[in-house]
Amino acid sequence: MTTQSLKIDNARFVLTVDRERRIVQNGSILIEDGRVSRVGKATTLAGARADRVIDARHMVVTPGFVNGHMHISYAHAVRGIFPDNLGSPLSHVFKLQMAMTEEEEYHTTLLGLVELLKNGTVCFVDPGSTKFPDACLQAYEDAGIRVILGDCVTDREAPFPLPRFATDEAVKRTAAFLDKWHGRLNGRLRAWAMPFSPETCTADLLRALKRLADERQTGLTLHHGSGPQARKEYQARNGRSPTEYLESIGVLGPNVVLAHSLGLDDAEIECLARTGTTVAMCPVTAAKGARGVAEHGRMPELLAKGVKVALGCDSPNNSNHLDIVRAMNMAAIQYKDARQDMRLIPAESALEMATLVGAQALGVGDQLGSIEPGKRADLVLFDTQRPEWQALFNPVNNLVYNADGRSVHTVIVDGRVVVDAYRQSFVDEPRLFAKVQEIGEKLQARTGTSFPRSRWQII
Repeated sequence: MTTQSLKIDNARFVLTVDRERRIVQNGSILIEDGRVSRVGKATTLAGARADRVIDARHMVVTPGFVNGHMHISYAHAVRGIFPDNLGSPLSHVFKLQMAMTEEEEYHTTLLGLVELLKNGTVCFVDPGSTKFPDACLQAYEDAGIRVILGDCVTDREAPFPLPRFATDEAVKRTAAFLDKWHGRLNGRLRAWAMPFSPETCTADLLRALKRLADERQTGLTLHHGSGPQARKEYQARNGRSPTEYLESIGVLGPNVVLAHSLGLDDAEIECLARTGTTVAMCPVTAAKGARGVAEHGRMPELLAKGVKVALGCDSPNNSNHLDIVRAMNMAAIQYKDARQDMRLIPAESALEMATLVGAQALGVGDQLGSIEPGKRADLVLFDTQRPEWQALFNPVNNLVYNADGRSVHTVIVDGRVVVDAYRQSFVDEPRLFAKVQEIGEKLQARTGTSFPRSRWQII
């Protein structure tokens, strides 16, 4: 249920991210029926009344954050188990994911939702890694978050365990998922087509899922990358680069979100811009995974060509956190260092990717991503009475370069306060933490996944 009316009063700064990118000092926001009805100076809205008034004099208010790519359902139970010298953990990752039970996935999803909301994320895309959405539906409803889900499908051999089906069956499964899930939770749950990647899906499957997404007026997302080796292999097999291959088979467009998208060349970027295809990049995963941002990261070029880029956190065993503020920080600093150019990805661009531009990339920019009349009331209030916010002159710089999600004080989705004075109310956190610890121990034992708990001696 949404609060009938809510007023955010006398905020220190409101970062609207509206068309004019206005920052309102001493600003107020009136929320009615789950939408922003007015936003402006506190003096202008002094006469506005509401059922609840939040005193925001020490707050910086932003639009709610969108997380364009994150696997929510498995990794919390085994977060941090992979040593730095392991190399790629993907084979272990998918073995653990496939072994999870319905009850285990429900509890780990709950923990993911707690972390997302308490760090200011109001909408996220899980790229098909949730195996038991029926079991998790109550968690989504109780949390009040916006969810984009799908059924991960492949129809080719993969180097790690993935759900593999005959092509026709994969198409039918996707259609059934869209029919069952799209638009539930009063529109807060959206269903997309979710093939895993071009390497694990035939052209026939990719084309069929794109047609489904077009017919149902929904989205499609898949993992995607390029680079010299990938281009060489695709050129030998298809006569095109990875991105040009997707265009040639009709699997690009404004309702397609390519995840990661490292290693693109100029022609591939032009291809994305020409087709209106969008991207979800995971800057912390790229850095932690030693993906070679200096060589393969093309975020500045994508933005310069008008490609809509969302930020993602990937998973708690890739970035190891679900804090989009930290992802903003990494996006803003890693290209400065990689290119030795401090002008690249300014703080304002990083904030846009987490809000308006990210929402546009996910096809929800008409409803989310900025604070302006008529849009859904999805807001984050940051507590500036903390040392990292001092001293405060440029609130965008303070947010992106100083802060992280720990200063998120209040989160509002659809006009409903879902995090209130740092607290959520949909789950008992200590009991949940103990349960997920237990799940992690059992999951590792059941799958034979064993790594030293530390390279330093634990006594």
